[in-house]
Amino acid sequence: MNAIRHFPLVLWFLSSGVFSSHGLTGNVSSTRPAVVNVGAIFSFDSTIGRVAKIAIQEAVKDVNSNSTLLPGTKLVVKMRTSNCSGFVGMVGALQLMETETVAVIGPQSSVVAHTISHVANELQVPLLSFAATDPTLSSLQFPYFVRTTRSDSYQMTAIAEMVDYYGWKDVIVVFLDDDYGRNGVSALDDAIAARRGRISYKAGIPPAPGVNRTDIIDILIKVAVMESRVIVLHAYPDVGFMVFSVAQYLGMMGDGYVWIATDWLSSVLDSSSPLPPENMDSMQGVLVLRQHTPDSDRKRSFLSRWNKLNGGSLGLHSYGLYAYDTVWLVAHAINSFFEEGGRISFSSDPNLRFVQGSTLHLEELKIFDGGPLLLKKILESNFVGLTGPVKFNSDKSLVFPAYDIINVIGTGFRVIGHWSNYSGLSTVPPETLYSRPPNRSSANQQLFGVVWPGETVIKPRGWVFPNNGKQLKIAVPRRVGYREFVSQVPGTSTFKGFCIDVFTAAVNLLPYAVPYQFIAFGDGHENPSYSELVELISAGVFDGAVGDITIVTNRTKTVDFTQPYVSSGLVVVAPFRKLNTGAWAFLRPFSGLMWGVTAAFFLLVGIVVWILEHRTNDEFRGPPKQQLITILWFSLSTLFFAHRESTASALGRVVLIIWLFVVLIINSSYTASLTSILTVQQLYSPIKGIESLKESDEPIGYQVGSFAENYLIEEIGIPKSRLVSLGTPEEYATNLLSGPKKGGVAAVVDELPYVELFLSSQCKFRIVGQEFTKSGWGFAFPRDSALAVDLSTAILALSENGDLQRIHDKWLTKSTCSSDNAEIDSDRLHLKSFSGLFLLCGITCFIALLIYFLQIMHKFREAARAGRIANEGPGSSRSRSLQTLLSLMDAKADPSRRDSKRRKIEISLSDGIDFGKDPDGRQ
Repeated sequence: MNAIRHFPLVLWFLSSGVFSSHGLTGNVSSTRPAVVNVGAIFSFDSTIGRVAKIAIQEAVKDVNSNSTLLPGTKLVVKMRTSNCSGFVGMVGALQLMETETVAVIGPQSSVVAHTISHVANELQVPLLSFAATDPTLSSLQFPYFVRTTRSDSYQMTAIAEMVDYYGWKDVIVVFLDDDYGRNGVSALDDAIAARRGRISYKAGIPPAPGVNRTDIIDILIKVAVMESRVIVLHAYPDVGFMVFSVAQYLGMMGDGYVWIATDWLSSVLDSSSPLPPENMDSMQGVLVLRQHTPDSDRKRSFLSRWNKLNGGSLGLHSYGLYAYDTVWLVAHAINSFFEEGGRISFSSDPNLRFVQGSTLHLEELKIFDGGPLLLKKILESNFVGLTGPVKFNSDKSLVFPAYDIINVIGTGFRVIGHWSNYSGLSTVPPETLYSRPPNRSSANQQLFGVVWPGETVIKPRGWVFPNNGKQLKIAVPRRVGYREFVSQVPGTSTFKGFCIDVFTAAVNLLPYAVPYQFIAFGDGHENPSYSELVELISAGVFDGAVGDITIVTNRTKTVDFTQPYVSSGLVVVAPFRKLNTGAWAFLRPFSGLMWGVTAAFFLLVGIVVWILEHRTNDEFRGPPKQQLITILWFSLSTLFFAHRESTASALGRVVLIIWLFVVLIINSSYTASLTSILTVQQLYSPIKGIESLKESDEPIGYQVGSFAENYLIEEIGIPKSRLVSLGTPEEYATNLLSGPKKGGVAAVVDELPYVELFLSSQCKFRIVGQEFTKSGWGFAFPRDSALAVDLSTAILALSENGDLQRIHDKWLTKSTCSSDNAEIDSDRLHLKSFSGLFLLCGITCFIALLIYFLQIMHKFREAARAGRIANEGPGSSRSRSLQTLLSLMDAKADPSRRDSKRRKIEISLSDGIDFGKDPDGRQ
């Protein structure tokens, strides 16, 4: 009858929307009243409600028996049931508002919470829900809604991290299509997308109470033909059990499937265990989430007390613990409200004046004047309850969100790990990790083993090909040249070639059948654009592509590639000519610069030795003409170690030793290089690689459809006007032989597999320089394709067992040229190979000359002090000084002092050696 009486009020409320808040002075109670009224609304007969009712009643008893909390005031909680109906729940909430309640515990349903939160905003009455998990209720639209449990945004993040942990990418969601289900799935979609996964299909279940088994069968049949085998079930218990029963009936609880249930199932398992055998049989291997509450002495004590209350017939789930803590939260907040001078007073709502006198009794709805202060005290609460710390962060969520991960096995379940917002997945309880630094690395994410549906411990692959008779549309490029790689059989829709055989062999290794059909791509007149082919895959036109498709960076941004089955890279191909020895072959071992520097050093060393020996060595003295001949002869004769002039000075000997060492190395290198030139066939090309090609202005050929065009333009910086598109190996040969002067190209830039096949039959060309890119060929599929992953594993298996090489030899081993197909490079010896030797010799010469000139300057200063330089006019003095310096450099050294030193040394040596003689010469 109450529902009928308030039905007009409900209609008016739904049509008018959100009220605005104004206050009028009404009835005012004392600062510490004898009784404080708090409402509670939830479904008494639901899985959550049956436990929550007892928990709230016990919490009220405990609060009122606590003398330090709310002294002199009794907390009264008035309960109303919503009967799992959004309409009845809204009416019950309005009834509670009529009794001047300061707060409402509940509602349990997210649907009801959305509705009555507008009323709470208008009347400034805080709603404290221990079971409404819809993430959107935390928005700024509902300032008076306080969630005293965990938001589904955390639960969906936990599921997304589980999916990512096991390596799955596609997920199907079966959900109840109301606010609770839709908004939860939306949060899951965001969480999975953040980890590069996706929800491939959303199967909504009508929230009407009349949904039956036939409806569920129709929904799950659509799910069964999907590719993904990872299914998340987000519903209420009655619908959820019906889904599991139908899934078992349809064979969807067997091997290969993954079922993840949200915390609705853990509430049933905790409160109603053991479940009927038919229910347990239909849930074997299911993964379930449960809100984690840390173990504590207070929690264990309450659990012991709980078993005595109901005789063990009703278990205590996490929502019951949150309901208990919610009562204590309200009590603490009201106590703080009174301590800060808060007064319980209510005012008439001016927005309801126009309906006074109606049968709706809207005048009974009052605004709670102390609502803002009480809401503030609720959000500032900080105490430890049965669920752990009860404290709110800046977005009004409880701190330390965490979940247990449960695996249903046999007649019960087993905890395989935990998830927390702090450290992710772990086998260690979250509360033990809060004292450590957060670690979200992949190596730190761990769960215990799982028994999956079908009673297997092997992790399911998570997907299969949809059983709907649809074949994959695999595009195959219709090539014009290099048909050994891939080509269409004339008059048929089949293809052959190296790439086709690799794909077929890899598919045959997969543990499941892959229905596919090849679709030709291209007009058959010229090679198609492979970049365009990749774009069509990302656009959904094709389900994949098989062929000689190069894996490059811009393509990997739109599609996924398999493991490369061919190594590739760009190389330069150019014509060459054979060099014969000829009359001047002896000049080829050294480059021109090397010859020039070597000759200069011969002359330099001769001059340096002459300078160092001129004063002390008669062989380096004489008329100027003779001295010039001596310098040239001495320097050239060192080439053959046949110099007849001896060196007398220490500096000259040091320079000569270093120079002879340099000459020895040069001679050895020249001899080895000349031997190679005269005995080994030499190849020559004016192009040495990509750098010399870039510096020239000659045209360059490339293969039509290849990525080489964009690479040469964008990465190398070659103008597009220099590039010439070529389609077949015959065009390669024709243009290379013609050359730039006859309308051809100087070189061709192409990928190594094509070039190797081209050179196997074209013996007039060679690879010049080095391979200047590294890449490979792979099969292309849409992003996050599971088939790409499995085919990569199959390609690796082909490589390991030798089948890949056998396929290569079948199609690509056709060499008819001689084996002299090494890359062309210069056989000449360059200056940089000997720069260290020349530098050593040059430094030695410099140091020797520096010491020599320091000695000359010392003699010059001695001559000046002896007065040998006449003190005449300034000009004449400088002239005489220069003449004296030159004469000192040219003058022969006085041998008397040197001979005197030599005689002293000889006498001392003779005295030291003749140990058997006495001073008189007797033995």
